[in-house]
Amino acid sequence: MAVKELSDGIFEVQKSGKSFLATKNAVPGSAVYGERLVEMEGDEYRIWDARRSKLAAMVLKKMKVPIKSDSRVLYLGAASGTTVSHVSDMLTDGIVYAVEFSPRTMRELIQLCDTRSNIIPILADANHPTSYAHIVEQVDVVFQDVAQPNQAQIAAVNCEQFLKGDGYLLLSIKARSIDTVASPAKIFKEEIKKLEKEFETRFQVLNKQDLAPFHEDHLGLIAQMITR
Repeated sequence: MAVKELSDGIFEVQKSGKSFLATKNAVPGSAVYGERLVEMEGDEYRIWDARRSKLAAMVLKKMKVPIKSDSRVLYLGAASGTTVSHVSDMLTDGIVYAVEFSPRTMRELIQLCDTRSNIIPILADANHPTSYAHIVEQVDVVFQDVAQPNQAQIAAVNCEQFLKGDGYLLLSIKARSIDTVASPAKIFKEEIKKLEKEFETRFQVLNKQDLAPFHEDHLGLIAQMITR
């Protein structure tokens, strides 16, 4: 058995001849969504399933995730908190603002926050960042997993409102939420073009990877703003 830290708060756990992605559990003894808990070298790790998390898939695709232990993160599309809980583990000195539109899933997210004080749940529509501007500070990272046709626009307006000048956008583009007929490759190219050229806030794409086989017809990308 062995543990290797891949980046701040993200680990590779090797056990029984297999390697698993994991985060160190901020609430030892407690699983969030039925994930395996593994005791290693006096610490407890939560196995992170890339098929249930776009961010985990990005890590396994060798994308350098720019989240540090003291980062301020705005997470758009938090759902019930599966991935948010792993981000919470990573942020030993940071905070994650978790925006979710559905009241039903928000109830589950709020339950998660009972034991994780570094998650701030926000019931809001990510299309309208001014509605939560009184809650969210300037952040180091915007992570977005919102399955809507205007995914790129949502990313742009939130980054314009909240992202620091040297911060990063991590975006999961779901092709089938934009167009059910066109080829994913064509959709990805068009969405990247929007980020680079079409909004008042423009971006430089630093890395992009198809997230298959973990998530079909999804593209993960990392970008920085070049104009605001």
